[in-house]
Amino acid sequence: MDTKDPAQALRDMKPENEFFIGFDSDGCVFDTMEIKHKECFCPNYINSFGLQAVSKYAREVWEFVNLYSKARGCNRFLAVTQAMDLLARRPETKARGVDVPKLTSLRDWIENETKLGNPALKALVEKGVDDEMKNVYAWSLAVNETIGKIVRNVPPFPLVRDSLEKIAGKADVLVVSQTPLEALEREWEEHGIDGFARMIAGQEMGTKTEHIAFAAKGKYPSEKILMIGDAPGDFDAAKKNDALFFPINPGHEEASWELFHGEALAKFFAGTYAGEYEKKLIDDFNTYLPENPAWEV
Repeated sequence: MDTKDPAQALRDMKPENEFFIGFDSDGCVFDTMEIKHKECFCPNYINSFGLQAVSKYAREVWEFVNLYSKARGCNRFLAVTQAMDLLARRPETKARGVDVPKLTSLRDWIENETKLGNPALKALVEKGVDDEMKNVYAWSLAVNETIGKIVRNVPPFPLVRDSLEKIAGKADVLVVSQTPLEALEREWEEHGIDGFARMIAGQEMGTKTEHIAFAAKGKYPSEKILMIGDAPGDFDAAKKNDALFFPINPGHEEASWELFHGEALAKFFAGTYAGEYEKKLIDDFNTYLPENPAWEV
């Protein structure tokens, strides 16, 4: 067994409470999605990949993929390939003769690597890779540096802390995120809520599906495992592990947390959450984000 595998800590987790609740972080616990993508990710995306001539359209594409579509909340390396595909198809890009990077090497890496984070990419770069992958790594580092400079003083959504206090002593809490661990630890510690979590799992520990599988599946009854998130990827991670899901609806986060704190959490602990109640919430959640951008519909 590889003791150097960061995900081993999740496999080693043993239940301390009857229930398990996973929390996504960006856009779910913290209102950080807009500032991170608009002020940190997107400017570096345009600069690092030479998209200045189509910056308006590159920004629209980046924000659609990462904020306003069903891809919201996906891993940054998956996001950058999706954004490139959308941008390359835009007639405005073709009209300006802009050569959008195909990112072939990055796509190959994504196919073969589950821990899509800077540590795995750094190890690859140090072994020797092409200029494309060096540039992708430089972009990812630049994003982290910008986030470190800009993203601060963004507290959790109202009722997050109150909900965590209600959960304490009843459920084991895991942060389930595709954000780098360093940023997650900094943000949870900054606002004094890190003590509520058994562990914080970032992109370095694998996918969200893997986080839940390693930490919870088979250790708790499926009806006592809940994932809370704001993106379809969070829902998928829950359902691939036969877990329950509570949605934080994009643009209506405060109302979602009011519902969770005032009603849904009690139903989860009482064993009455699964079934029609969960289905109604998920059906509503599925109306919030489109799959295709308006300019392609």
